[in-house]
Amino acid sequence: MDRRRIDVHAHFLPEAYRGELLAAGLSVVDGMPLPTWDAAGHVDLMDRLGIATSLLSVSSPGVDFSDLATARRVARQVNDDGRRVVEEHPGRFGLFGSLPLMDVGAAVAELDHCYDDLDVDGVVLLTHTGDRYLGDPELEPLFDELDRRRARVFVHPTSPVCWEPVSFGRTRAMVEFLFDTSRAVVNMVLNGTVARHPDIELIVPHAGATLPVLADRVAAFAFVLQDLDPATDVYRDLGRLHFDLAGFPVPRQLDAVLALTTADHLHYGSDFPFTPDAVVGMLADALDPVEGAAGPVVGGLRANTERLFPRLAGSSGA
Repeated sequence: MDRRRIDVHAHFLPEAYRGELLAAGLSVVDGMPLPTWDAAGHVDLMDRLGIATSLLSVSSPGVDFSDLATARRVARQVNDDGRRVVEEHPGRFGLFGSLPLMDVGAAVAELDHCYDDLDVDGVVLLTHTGDRYLGDPELEPLFDELDRRRARVFVHPTSPVCWEPVSFGRTRAMVEFLFDTSRAVVNMVLNGTVARHPDIELIVPHAGATLPVLADRVAAFAFVLQDLDPATDVYRDLGRLHFDLAGFPVPRQLDAVLALTTADHLHYGSDFPFTPDAVVGMLADALDPVEGAAGPVVGGLRANTERLFPRLAGSSGA
């Protein structure tokens, strides 16, 4: 099998991390049962679906589900566990490090460990921690350091602060995740976080969530109300972001995101294991026949991801 895909939206739940969640009463997260995960099963899925390499990240609720001491300890444990998975399966996995975002100093310290000791491929940031969303000025020292390191940052949604009255008892992964992603990215754009940190490469999940259909509205309101940082250009800043295609990009969402950015900013994402393997296969198959400007989408996605993560260039999963 020609293993071509590189998966930028793949999750892992090492045993120690899953145990921490269960001990905190989080057997259901964001309205969804907590899945199980093991590296061997993940590799088997990758082999069946033609995925060369998966970049692993911790999904919602991340590491900030308790107090700061727990967040720091769990972040260190999950990052070290992730590095071991990468080393035990050469060429098959990469790693987005997790940071304890409830404290900026602790986040910067863990970022140093991730890059200096673990050689991560980037970091994952949840859309918000408590009531502090990405783009908040208090996070500026962290983004300055991410910019200095020319970091690849994978943004992932979590339940919004007000999820109880707005989710109507349904899983937040269905609708609220998309709104929370858009909320965080709009905040980063309008507050100038994106413009001030040109060396950070941000990956937005789920084909841009609702951003493709909200971009014109955001740009117009921001201009009229002057609700934007002087460095901001809404269309420029949104257009330079990267977008994974986890979820349901076809038959409608892909056209919308391509009106916001160019095809070379798109990347494959499975969302495994929170998306069951049978559904992952169905969604991957749906991408195969879709033609992009430079040929089949799957081949183009791989080239895009290799440019963003040069160490993955040429990986075959063999």
